[in-house]
Order: sequence, then structure tokens, then C-alpha cells
Amino acid sequence: MTPSYKGRFAPSPTGYLHVGNAWVAVLAWLDARRKSGAFILRVEDLDEARSRDAYRQAMIEDLRWLGIDWDEGPDVGGPAAPYEQRLRRGLYEQALARLQEARELYPCFCARSRLLSIASAPQGLFSDEPRYDRRCLRLSDAERVELAAVKQPSLRLHVPDEALVTVDDRLLGRTTARPAEGGDFVVRRADGVMAYHLAVVVDDHAMGVTDVIRGADLFPSAFRQVYLAARLGYAPPRYAHVPLVVDEEGRRLAKRYGDLSLRALRQAGVRSEQLVGFLLWLAGQLDRPEPVRLAEATHRFDLARLPRHPVVWRKAYTAWLQAHADL
Repeated sequence: MTPSYKGRFAPSPTGYLHVGNAWVAVLAWLDARRKSGAFILRVEDLDEARSRDAYRQAMIEDLRWLGIDWDEGPDVGGPAAPYEQRLRRGLYEQALARLQEARELYPCFCARSRLLSIASAPQGLFSDEPRYDRRCLRLSDAERVELAAVKQPSLRLHVPDEALVTVDDRLLGRTTARPAEGGDFVVRRADGVMAYHLAVVVDDHAMGVTDVIRGADLFPSAFRQVYLAARLGYAPPRYAHVPLVVDEEGRRLAKRYGDLSLRALRQAGVRSEQLVGFLLWLAGQLDRPEPVRLAEATHRFDLARLPRHPVVWRKAYTAWLQAHADL
């Protein structure tokens, strides 16, 4: 029987997991277990050049240290195996073939330097990236043949200007937007690597994911992914885009923050209960930060209590955790 709730956490093994990753993982796991749902660990290692086996193994160890378990994943298997994207290329190729047959895709020969120089940046949801001007959509067949002889193209999904997509986010509410405002987007890179949007849509459908909890920075991606899911005949999952964890200058935490990696905190003697308690306090689940085992927090978890603004991780938090570590 298919569970009514199936969530997932899908990190990339390009560095050690940090506090910001733990924030999303904890929230996604708690929401799934609160609803007696299933939980998947998926490794998003499409870019094999940047992925490392050491980070894959560390990721599993760090998540288990937090108290997170999963019903399906790379180390436990499951009905939708494999759970590493680098091994799922055949499924992505099938989806590409369907889109090609429906004449939804076109080759793009534009160099990265040209893409970065495009001046027409969109407004609103897609304001952080330049909008592609559809130069290659207007190429003739003869021009495409000529260009293909000297350069491998990427593949873009053509998104009609009039297409409307509605995302009913559990935290951000109901929003309707035109994905075309962000331009036609890449579904396969020029180097042959499948793009994030295609892989995540195919995998969430194939794995039966019903609910996706992820960072608010990916909210614009939801409109492209819902549109792409519709083109492939898939029902999209429910979304909840949670606030990001940022530093005191307002910058999103990244894997370059070595001192905030779970591996570094573990090596400093920090107990998982201390970190979990801090995260739950920041998430509005506790009145004060206090040690809590993750499994003990399931019954009182309520996603609606999350703040609606970025969460600041202050240097004092790290210092406190280290000062109270079991050395």
C-alpha cells in the first residue's frame, strides 16, 4: 500500500553537510514521521566531477548521528532503487525522449560567456538569474546542423509565455506565476550531465514522493518543476519551502563554512542532542535551546510554527555548542 505521505532529503555529496543542511533534513524528517509517513534519502550526484565517495559516506554517518533514519536509500535499498542519481540516467533519457517527441525541447549552442552577458534580467521570482533570450530557438535547421558540427549543445525546454503555474506552498501560501518569466531552461547540459530540474522531477515521481520540504531559495524552481511535471504527465508533490539558515551578514550557509560542518562539530565533541535542540528552538518548536533527541521531538512538531524569515546562525551558537561539548 502506498503511504499517504512520503518525504525525502536529497543532498549533493560535494562537501560535508553543514548546519544549514541539518536544518532542512531535521524539518523534513520530523514532518514525515509526525504524519507516520515514509522517508527517503536520495543522493543527488549528477555532477560526478564534483561528487566524492568520501562525502557520500560522511553524509550517511552524519545524518544517522543526528538521529535521522530512512525507509529507502542508497545503503538500505528500496523499490525505486538505485537512490544515487548518477545511476539513474536511463530514466532521465526516457523523459528527454518523451519531451523530444512532443517537440518541447530545442538545442542551445550559446557559450556560457554569452549567457552571463545577457542583460535582460527578469523581475520577481527569477530576478537572480538572466533570462535566456531564445536565440537558439529561432535558428534554422541548417544553422543547427552547422553549429552542431563544432559544439555540443545543451537542451532547453521551451516554456510558452502564456503558461501559468500555481504552487500551493504549505508555508508561503498559494502563488501563481509564469515560468516563462525565467526563460526557457536547460534540462540537459552541453557536457551531457542531466540538469537538476529534470532529474528531481523524474525522481520524485518514480519514488512516489508526496511531500518536499526544502530551502526557500528553491521556491522559484517549484514553478519550473511543476510545469515540467505536467509536460511529463506527473502529479507534482506538495511543497513547503522553509526559511534559510544564514550567517550574521545574511549570507546563506554553504559547504565552505568548515567550522559549521556536522563533521567538525562531531569531532569537537558536540552531541547531536545539543544541535537538534538548537535547531528546534530556531524552528519555533522549543521555548529555549535544550538538548533533545530527535525521535522525542516527533509528537510535538508543527511545521506551521516555523518563522517566515531567514534564520540567523550566530557565532555565539557555535561557541556555546563547543564550550558544552563532551571532550
